Amino acid sequence: MAGSAAAGVAMAARPKGPLVENTMHMFAADMTRFPPAKNAPYKPTPNSLETYVEFVKEVGLDHTVLVQPEPYQDDESYIEYCFTREPRPGYFKATCLYDPIDPATPGRIQALVDKNPRRIVGMRMHEMGVAGAPYSASGAIKNRDPRNPAMKNTLRKLGELGLILQVQLVPYQAKPLGEVAAGFPNVPVLIDHFGLADRGTPAEYGNVIALAKQPQFYMKISQLPQDSRPMVRRAFDAFGPDRLVWGSYGANREAFNRILTQIDDVFDFAPEADRVKIRGGNAMKLFRFEA
Repeated sequence: MAGSAAAGVAMAARPKGPLVENTMHMFAADMTRFPPAKNAPYKPTPNSLETYVEFVKEVGLDHTVLVQPEPYQDDESYIEYCFTREPRPGYFKATCLYDPIDPATPGRIQALVDKNPRRIVGMRMHEMGVAGAPYSASGAIKNRDPRNPAMKNTLRKLGELGLILQVQLVPYQAKPLGEVAAGFPNVPVLIDHFGLADRGTPAEYGNVIALAKQPQFYMKISQLPQDSRPMVRRAFDAFGPDRLVWGSYGANREAFNRILTQIDDVFDFAPEADRVKIRGGNAMKLFRFEA
């Protein structure tokens, strides 16, 4: 049980405003019913939906965006199952994972959205190749060339459906991402995990921060590097309080308490009204949750 695992840990005072989790991967305990893909990049550890739902109720999270994990690749079955076992109606939304350069992808996104109305909020993309590494054109869904002409068809479909592009990238990939996204300013782009700041040079990370000049870009505050307060301030100054989205609130009460303290620490310079936006207000708008 999420609560009993942290037995004896006092509940932190719940801050003002909505709290929205948008970094959660769910993995079924029944891997026969919900098996990982044959080309899964890693073997997942089961993450009990039932335990997570108890945690959500315990700490009072307002919503969770389920993020399609790589081990399932483009099989969204478990996310769809989670929609049927949520804490309350309309609690979950999700991002999907499809090959952005597959000609079939725009149609598959449309079909998934039609099957799950008001549930699918975006598509994930992984750009993890460092300088000199070739892009892939097949295999596990990652490291596709953002300049591939088929990418435009996928972005166009996201724009038509009002979906976001959620990108996990190393800093080296920031510049080409910005170039292709510039052609689709109606598609919001959420940079995952603070742009993985510790996986690039200072100059490369400067290109991540420079994406803030394009109004469609948002930064997710998660997986912060050590001594992150100056970098958080830099991101705040670049993106402003309306385009920063806090990523995760953990999965047990102890982690939840620690994260609330961390938010107040790294954003100690920001007024409470801005912290309300970062903790969940911006996510409510970006992922189109009803207030």
